[in-house]
Amino acid sequence: MLEATAFWTEKPGAGALRSQTLPSPRDGEVLVRTLFSGVSRGTETSVFGGHVPASEHERMRAPFQEGDFPGPVKYGYLNVGVVEQGPPELRGRTVFTLFPHQSAFVVPADAVVPVPDGVPARRAVLAGAVETAVNVLWDAAPLVGDRLTVIGAGMIGCCVARLAQGIPGVEVTLVDVDPARRSIAERLGVAFAEPAAAPHDRDLVINTSGSDAGLRLALETVVTEGEVIEASWYADRPASLMLGADFHSRRLTIRASQVGVVSRRRRDTRTTSDRLALALDLLRDPVFDALLTAESSWRDLPEVLSGLAEGPSSDLCHTIDWGDA
Repeated sequence: MLEATAFWTEKPGAGALRSQTLPSPRDGEVLVRTLFSGVSRGTETSVFGGHVPASEHERMRAPFQEGDFPGPVKYGYLNVGVVEQGPPELRGRTVFTLFPHQSAFVVPADAVVPVPDGVPARRAVLAGAVETAVNVLWDAAPLVGDRLTVIGAGMIGCCVARLAQGIPGVEVTLVDVDPARRSIAERLGVAFAEPAAAPHDRDLVINTSGSDAGLRLALETVVTEGEVIEASWYADRPASLMLGADFHSRRLTIRASQVGVVSRRRRDTRTTSDRLALALDLLRDPVFDALLTAESSWRDLPEVLSGLAEGPSSDLCHTIDWGDA
């Protein structure tokens, strides 16, 4: 029997590493040895802090979660590893799995997606963020030549901006309160603005900031009869909007986008597996390395989550190295 190490949120604000015994893989299963995992900062810090509303405890479950909110719970979904045992066609392949932070694990073979040649293992951790960005853009459906603003230069916002930038004629501006994010925007090939200088009369505005101030700015800067895509998740935090101003007279629309299901625009023709495979293929673009801003050893996971949960940080994607686990 193989012993593995996993990160658990023991209770809100406290995490620990636990040892777990793995079963031997059966027919149709694979044993994966983790190379890197990634912290999905917005969601995982909400889980770590115990901020998942009771009404969302079931809907928020990750595919291979153990335990229940608010804890003890093993949560996460950005994992890249190598198949050590399993079907011959997968053995030795680097794969992405929606699995929590754990040094090794056994899952059904159809739960892993091979990482394409040319995509480094650490970059592949971004597959979950790029998959979310794909779904957001399927929901938003920008047109050729659109003027598009993405509010919030976090991991999801940056992925949305980079993908939108590739649509012919689309003018993308990334907006963030942190002026240091300008250098990231430059690497992504998009314009940057702080909130006070955000351009107005935008055909489409996507809010990924996780703040009601970002959503208010989106409503202020979208065109009359325009649509704002709300891609943030607020957990148990309230959001305040001024709907008594020109929201009605300008006939504005706010529409939610969430990665749990495939966008309605593509649901009849794409599966979640198709969407994830597309995200991994899009990660051939080396510009995405700009989002890999920090890395720690698996030994430091309790301190990493605690630090990220404390407040604002310059981190975009914080990766965890399991190489010597």
